[in-house]
Amino acid sequence: MLELVRILFGSHLYGTANENSDLDYKGIFLPSKEDLLLGRLSKSINLSTNKSNAEKNSADDVDVELYSLHYFIHLACEGETVALDMLHAPKEFWELNTTYKDPFTLYGDIWKDLVRERERFYTKNLKAFVGYARRQASKYGVKGSRMNAAESVLRFLESQKRVMLTADFRASTLGTMWNLLPSGEHIHKYEDEIPSIYEVCGRKLQRTVTLAYAYDVVRKFYNAYGERAKMAATNEGIDWKAVSHALRAAYQTREILQDGTIIFPLKNADYLKAVKEGKVDYLTDVAPTLDTLMDEVEELSAKSTLPEKVDRNYWNIFIINTMESYVL
Repeated sequence: MLELVRILFGSHLYGTANENSDLDYKGIFLPSKEDLLLGRLSKSINLSTNKSNAEKNSADDVDVELYSLHYFIHLACEGETVALDMLHAPKEFWELNTTYKDPFTLYGDIWKDLVRERERFYTKNLKAFVGYARRQASKYGVKGSRMNAAESVLRFLESQKRVMLTADFRASTLGTMWNLLPSGEHIHKYEDEIPSIYEVCGRKLQRTVTLAYAYDVVRKFYNAYGERAKMAATNEGIDWKAVSHALRAAYQTREILQDGTIIFPLKNADYLKAVKEGKVDYLTDVAPTLDTLMDEVEELSAKSTLPEKVDRNYWNIFIINTMESYVL
C-alpha cells in the first residue's frame, strides 16, 4: 500500500470546527503489485487513533481513512459528497507524497491529475448530495405538503388492501401498480434505477417490494412524521449535526450547479456552525432555509447543461494507465 495524499477534512475543511472538534483526514492509496494481481484490493483503510465504536472522539483523537484509487474514483463517479469535498480541498489542506517513482514521476502527481480533471465528475444529477439533503428535510420537515404526499400514498395502498385478497396484497409488488401509484410533490419515480425506485418523502421503495411492505413503511413514516413535526416546532428531538450536514450538502450542490466549483472554507460556515450547535430556531429559520435551498437546487439541476452521467470510460482508462505507470 502506497499513500498518495492525505487531506485535512471535516469541520476543519468546512470552517465549522470548534474547540471540541477532532482532526479528520481522508486520503487515497495505491495497492501493492501483489494485492492488485491477486485481487486483494481493499476499498479503504482505517488508521484512526480511536478504534472503539463505543467511545466518542475527543479533540485529541485523529480520524484517518484512506480510499483505494479504484474506490475513490467509484465514489466520485457516484457523486458521493466525501469524494467531491476532497477534490475541492484547498492545496494548503493537502499532505502529498513527495517521493519519486523515477526521476520524472512524482507519486503526488496522481492526486494533482485527479483535481485537474475533477469537473469530469460533475453531472446535473448529483444524487448523493441532493438525496441526503432531501432525506433530512423530509425527516424533520414541517411542511404540510409532505404529510399530504405520504397520506395520498397511504390511502392508495389502503384502498388496494381493502379490495384485494390478503394473500394477494402480501404477494403483489409495487410494480404491478406502477402506473397507478400517486405522483406529485415529494413523490418521485426513478425509472433509470435497476430496479426502478418509488420515493415517498425520502423513503426509497424498489418496485420489486410487496404492497404490504410498502404500506408498512409509509404508514410508519406517516405516524412518526406528525410527532417529529410537533417536536421540531419546539426545537426538540432534532439531530442538529445531521441537519447541518444536510444544509451543507444543499449549499455545495447549489455552488457546483451555479459556479462550477466548491470553495472551502464554506461561505455559510458561521450559519452551519450555529445550526450544528442548535442555536437556530428550526421552525422559523432552518426548515424554510432548507426547503428554499432544495427548491433552488432542483430548479438549477433541471436547467443545468452538465451531462446526465459521468464518462466512466475515461476514468477506467485513467485507472489502467495509473496502475501500469506506478504499480506494475
